Amino acid sequence: MGQQTRHEKITLFVKERGYVTIDELSAHFNVTPQTIRRDINTLADADKIRRHHGGASIDSSTTNVAYATRQILQLDAKQAIAQKIASEIPDHASLFINIGTTTETVAKALLNHTGLQVITNNLNVASILSSKEDFTVIIAGGTVRARDRGVIGEATLDFINQFRVDYGIIGISGVDPQDGSLLDYDYQEVRVAQSIINNSRTVFLAADNAKFGRNAMVRLGSISQVDTLFTDVEPPEAIQKILNEHDVALTLCLADNSK
Repeated sequence: MGQQTRHEKITLFVKERGYVTIDELSAHFNVTPQTIRRDINTLADADKIRRHHGGASIDSSTTNVAYATRQILQLDAKQAIAQKIASEIPDHASLFINIGTTTETVAKALLNHTGLQVITNNLNVASILSSKEDFTVIIAGGTVRARDRGVIGEATLDFINQFRVDYGIIGISGVDPQDGSLLDYDYQEVRVAQSIINNSRTVFLAADNAKFGRNAMVRLGSISQVDTLFTDVEPPEAIQKILNEHDVALTLCLADNSK
């Protein structure tokens, strides 16, 4: 199989699967992992696929990657970000935690804390944190989204607006690399996240490197609205300029695979 044909088939294969690992591609096309890495780099540079540590995906502005796939995407980076965020949260603090696999990783990192009060619209976060007897976990009412156990809707929004907490911890699907817009896929989910920002004294944004430049169709707000961005890479230059102009702190969290 020629390189051009393999590139076309890799692109189609990734589109069909949403996310594919290097090992899966190597086995499917019967070539070495090194060859697949070079193929992925070429296709990513041509904006045909998105490169990830250990694999590749296809970006869509209307549909998110499957939840099970997002759980393993950028996992090392998410864990590094989660540990750093957890280190900034004092015991006995009150928190909002929104929907997302990154915020679920943060929830796991918070299990060594004492006396937290957590309000969430994420049933996975609630399940993780409710194992601690000294935590108070409050679930927002609303409609449960089957694909990721997120809770959304008008009832969720009304519920969140009843509180004013110390920290809001939010994840996001994408960040526009030019103007810093925070982007997501679900209008109802975005409205809840906006409410979390508005009702938190301090807002932490958890965004790994794959989120910069990722396209999603619904605008949540601007990166200038958060207090600290936690990420695993230096953001694009335009983003850094926005952070500096609006006094948004930047915390770099080194993932294990980068050491």
